[in-house]
Amino acid sequence: MTAALSPSRAADFKQCPLLYRFRVVDRIPAPPSPAAARGTLVHAVLERVFDLAAEQRTPEAAVGLLPQAWAALVEEEPELATMIADDETLDEEAWFTQAATLVQKWFGLEDPTRLEPQERELYVETTVDTGDADGLVLRGYVDRLDVAPTGAMRVVDYKTGRSPNERFEAKALFQMKFYGLVLWRTRGQIPALLQLVYLGDGEVVRYVPDERDLLALEANLKAVWAAIDRAARTGDWRPSPSRLCDWCDYRDLCPAWGGTPPPLPDDAVARALDPRVTGAAPKNDD
Repeated sequence: MTAALSPSRAADFKQCPLLYRFRVVDRIPAPPSPAAARGTLVHAVLERVFDLAAEQRTPEAAVGLLPQAWAALVEEEPELATMIADDETLDEEAWFTQAATLVQKWFGLEDPTRLEPQERELYVETTVDTGDADGLVLRGYVDRLDVAPTGAMRVVDYKTGRSPNERFEAKALFQMKFYGLVLWRTRGQIPALLQLVYLGDGEVVRYVPDERDLLALEANLKAVWAAIDRAARTGDWRPSPSRLCDWCDYRDLCPAWGGTPPPLPDDAVARALDPRVTGAAPKNDD
């Protein structure tokens, strides 16, 4: 099978090879998160708001889309409703109010009445040459692609959390540069702007990529895939402790924190390199 990589899985391995193993090889599901579900809901509303005529794109109208967007998500994933209802620590009304607040905050950062995106939830894919016959497939979903009359592209991604400090900003931009590289390879044009919209604290991070940036990223992704292949074949999935461990769902299983990983499955190599998982591209990678 052709090798494939999404920005999520590439970022996992770069952050910590053992994290990649837990998610891709052991396939241990992360615990359900009301915050992640709220992020998915907000993304759905910000996609749907552009179905309205420009003059109808108001904060009130966007908040009014929340119930039908939530109903559609629950129909697709019924466990979402169960998760919210069964969480005794969660005030369901407050949870929806928080989602509404995030939607409203967006209107202070961008004016949707002046925007006509060319694409929303755009699936992008390209293949880069690795020296192997099939190469490496890069794929993911772009929240929004704006194209100016001049043809200049702006890639926009919504984040429902807070903007990172400078130490972690490069990790957030990695995903955007990934999209920039794929769009360059598929459309023959480097995006003019990569834009991260953080609804948690109302910050907007903008970055102007250039050819050197994207070529460096392409080389890095090839190296990441080679390292994944090597780890898969040697079984060496060593942890890489950092401040990010404080938010890791698998810390209790990590030897760096006194835990014990499960035994590697018999088909560990095949799992580690399975393009259906390594290239899985969640629509809302929040």
